[in-house]
Amino acid sequence: MPKIRYENKSFSPEKLALIGVINQIIDQYQKQGFRLTLRQLYYRLVANDLFSDHRKYLPISGTNKWRRDPNGTKNAEPNYDFLGALVSDGRMAGMIDWSAIEDRTRELGVNSRWDAPTDILKSAANWYQNDLWRWQPVRPEIWVEKQALEAVVQRACQPLDVPYFSCRGYTSQSSMWEAAMRLLSYREELVTYDGPHKRKRGQEFRQKTLIFHLGDHDPSGIDMSRDIQERLSKFCERPVEVRRIALNMEQVEKYTPPPNPAKVTDSRFKSYQEQYGDESWELDALEPTVIVALIQKHLHSVMDKDRFDEAVGIMEKGREELLAIRDNYDRVLKAALKKGK
Repeated sequence: MPKIRYENKSFSPEKLALIGVINQIIDQYQKQGFRLTLRQLYYRLVANDLFSDHRKYLPISGTNKWRRDPNGTKNAEPNYDFLGALVSDGRMAGMIDWSAIEDRTRELGVNSRWDAPTDILKSAANWYQNDLWRWQPVRPEIWVEKQALEAVVQRACQPLDVPYFSCRGYTSQSSMWEAAMRLLSYREELVTYDGPHKRKRGQEFRQKTLIFHLGDHDPSGIDMSRDIQERLSKFCERPVEVRRIALNMEQVEKYTPPPNPAKVTDSRFKSYQEQYGDESWELDALEPTVIVALIQKHLHSVMDKDRFDEAVGIMEKGREELLAIRDNYDRVLKAALKKGK
């Protein structure tokens, strides 16, 4: 992975030690196939108490500012800003891998390209996908509050062919309406089983829709689950089930992510404080492997595995057919050209 030096920089012993720790964390995540966001890296440092002891802060009441205090917390915005500057300097100095930390909010759009027709056939075989949930009693989707966690959610959803959606906070009205129309189409369609088992063929049913939601455990993050359910139900003109699967208090107690002071300026702070106290927790603070396992556990809980495996078998057969065309491309092309004359 690229460590490229563009500038000569000098670092204090504290910063050099922290860069060494950052590279260890990056290596651990890369071995699992994950790229970190800056926020995830920050929470690994906070959770493992890896910032120096003098980097403790307390929020200044009534403001968004912080002051250093030996009785404060290391989970403070000044430390996040400090880490961002250190990572930037470390990259420029050739000490931190440029590709290891991603920014999911800024990505280049580019067309797919192939060198030869056989290459696209191989790609088509790899990407050929049936609707693996078309015979399922439940049609699930995964919604996550933060775009920064989209890659983690993708890791959980893609192998199981489940749609996922980054809400980016409170979902826009247009996105919510489009989602409601999609859910209505699932509900209203009469599904007919046409799989490999002859005795089941012709069975008809309608699918139940289900949204699994993941968000921060803070005044707004908790409220977003309610907001999604209420607005979807309004547009669908009937109740829509939304299950909040993270971040919940039982997970906070189990995984002990580092707390943040809940925002007193949030209009929902008072009701949140009455139920949970003054602390809040971010979903990013959970290990990606924990989030992936959690999502897949809930998806498997609503899956008819036999019917899912049947759909996978049909998909694999289609992929084999595409690869057979690729492997016999010259013969197929010659036959097609001959037929066209």
